[in-house]
Amino acid sequence: MSKIDPSLPHPLSAIFHPSPSSTEPPRIQSLLTSLSLEPHPEGGYFHETDRDPFLVPNPFKDSPAAANATATSTSSKDDNTRSASTSIYYYLTPKTPMGYFHRNKGRTIHTLHKGRGRYVIIHADEMSAQEGKARVETFVVGQDVAKGERLQWVVEGGKFKATFLLEDEDGKEGSREGLLISETVVPGFEFADHDFCTKEVFEELLTPEHQAELKWLLHPNSGSK
Repeated sequence: MSKIDPSLPHPLSAIFHPSPSSTEPPRIQSLLTSLSLEPHPEGGYFHETDRDPFLVPNPFKDSPAAANATATSTSSKDDNTRSASTSIYYYLTPKTPMGYFHRNKGRTIHTLHKGRGRYVIIHADEMSAQEGKARVETFVVGQDVAKGERLQWVVEGGKFKATFLLEDEDGKEGSREGLLISETVVPGFEFADHDFCTKEVFEELLTPEHQAELKWLLHPNSGSK
């Protein structure tokens, strides 16, 4: 039984496993080319489709910088402002099936285009009074809304999220075209506002049971063993 979601009969585990040295099949490669997708540091592929030219004051300017922020400067080199919003395509495939635990300071609105995947959210800003550990949530994104699958979902800033690809249908092997979504970040995304979950933070936030079930979703360079 899953310690994250007791309604699941088994612990969360990878359905597909990364194969970075393998080439994508022609159908997926065609989509990568058509959408100008490139590898994302989180895993999977992405392409920025919009960066609002309207600038807003940087709401994070006085907040502590993450010790392991993915970048130390912004795309415009001006830390006083942010684009009002940015949007990307984000794509997981059977060869690159995971988006490892990371967080953004900004709010992220996700919209499904095709495929199925599972999200795991570590609510780092919601600590249990009893255990002193973060609340963990998981849900499936997909087209079967009658079964509770989501077409649209929001992850607020400051929360760690991870994603992994699921089969096109429960009980049937394979994902024909992967998981394709759009993400809109408000205010606009900057790698200076982004960081990966380290092993130390992971252990601080989660119970030993949750750590055991989720450690495979830590980035390979997170310092995890």
